[in-house]
Amino acid sequence: MGAAEPLGIVAGGGALPVRVAQAVAASGRPVCVAVLEGHGDPAAYPGLPCASFRWGLAAQLLAWLKRQGVRQVVLAGTVARPSLLSLRPDAAGMKLLARIGRAAFSGDDSILRAVMKVLAEDGFEVVGAQQVLAGLLPPAALLAGPAPDDLARADIQRGLAVCRALGAVDVGQGCVVQQGLVLAVEAIEGTDAMLARCAALAREGPGGVLVKALKPGQSVLADLPTIGPRTVQGAQAAGLRGLAFEANGTILLEREATIARAEAAGLFLLSFDPAEFTEGTTT
Repeated sequence: MGAAEPLGIVAGGGALPVRVAQAVAASGRPVCVAVLEGHGDPAAYPGLPCASFRWGLAAQLLAWLKRQGVRQVVLAGTVARPSLLSLRPDAAGMKLLARIGRAAFSGDDSILRAVMKVLAEDGFEVVGAQQVLAGLLPPAALLAGPAPDDLARADIQRGLAVCRALGAVDVGQGCVVQQGLVLAVEAIEGTDAMLARCAALAREGPGGVLVKALKPGQSVLADLPTIGPRTVQGAQAAGLRGLAFEANGTILLEREATIARAEAAGLFLLSFDPAEFTEGTTT
């Protein structure tokens, strides 16, 4: 691969695609950003080749990337599966949808897998955001705050089991558990919205825990669970006492700022090994 070969970013919402674009551009490698309409904001990529496409024009998106000379593509940011009404595909988009098939409407992870398959068939190489930004996936460690006590550890174990059940049917990657009770699960609304409704659901006593984990069998090339400063802010506002996320499989955005915010709020920030919190295993 030549040093001047551009990286293509198919950008959803959130800070991750912006961080990837900025870091790659700062390294001297050209960047082209295809923003998914209704998810990302083209204004977040000033000075970079950028175009916006709705799902129904996905074939035009691929053609645009090819015209830019892109071979490697990163899928980054929050992306929810489209509704039938929002697609309005053109003729080329209809052919592309036929190749994707029912996967486009069976879940968030399934559509991303289908998109990656189409990209590969069209000669693109899909790379993970973590391959572009080193250090995004923390290993197992307590990154901030007090070590979780036995009750919090039990909530993490319960949360991991719930996340795995949700992920098995391609629903979400997170939940909130307090004293063994599941206060909320993440679906299409995303983590921030899930946390926003938790404050009114909290019980008396020790606060709950946000747990984030990979879906069973999930590709690490797209849509990894993500934690950042806003997540910590939302957890604090919801009265939680900690955030626990799967080690080596969760993207930690703005690491220093996220850790600092957790410390200031007195929340624990735990990157955990799933084997340590899987029922029936010994540690």
